[in-house]
Amino acid sequence: MKKNILVVDDEKDIVDLLSYNLSKEGFVVITARNGKEALEKVKQKPDLIILDLMMPGMSGLQVIQEVKKDKAASSIPILILTAKGTETDEIVGLEVGADDYIIKPVKIGKIVARVHATLRRQENVIQKSLPHMDVIQIKDLEINVSSYTASIGKKKLVLPRKEFETLVYLIRNKGRVLSRESILNAVWGENVHVVDRTVDVHIRKIREKLDSYADLIETVPGVGYRFK
Repeated sequence: MKKNILVVDDEKDIVDLLSYNLSKEGFVVITARNGKEALEKVKQKPDLIILDLMMPGMSGLQVIQEVKKDKAASSIPILILTAKGTETDEIVGLEVGADDYIIKPVKIGKIVARVHATLRRQENVIQKSLPHMDVIQIKDLEINVSSYTASIGKKKLVLPRKEFETLVYLIRNKGRVLSRESILNAVWGENVHVVDRTVDVHIRKIREKLDSYADLIETVPGVGYRFK
């Protein structure tokens, strides 16, 4: 079955360029020219979103925040494509829930490669890390791997995809000290440029949501993290 890609950018030339080349790769392309239109198109459940940050009205960051609030759409991977190229911009984009960050000008070969890589990771990372476990139970903390859901008792936890996959990877390797690099490679992929601080941001958010279970994730100074 063909994958659906939602391309969101206020520049028509970029939308047309991406649409043409992604269609050549066998994808079905859905397009939007602003944030409001993008949120309407998200209802079609695309397999991946390519999103500009600087758009009139609703910014790309606001679009990501709205998508992550929607349980039905929160697991859709988002690839940011933007002219904002500072490390701070990248960290902010990844912190709100994007899966990858590409700086303009557009390089079609790179974008197509990142799209394929992101979709492969989405399909494989959880199956590889937990091949025999669908449900993880730690007292009243329950994590359902196949449905990407987690709860503590009757309280549902809102974990965007990267936070969920990071938590599962830590649990799968419980007792082992995992470096930031190993977490990045396992969850984001070896060929994706993501700063180490991204892991720290995701761990902090996971701990906040785990509440009384937060101390199960131990910081090992100068090395990384361990699930106790």
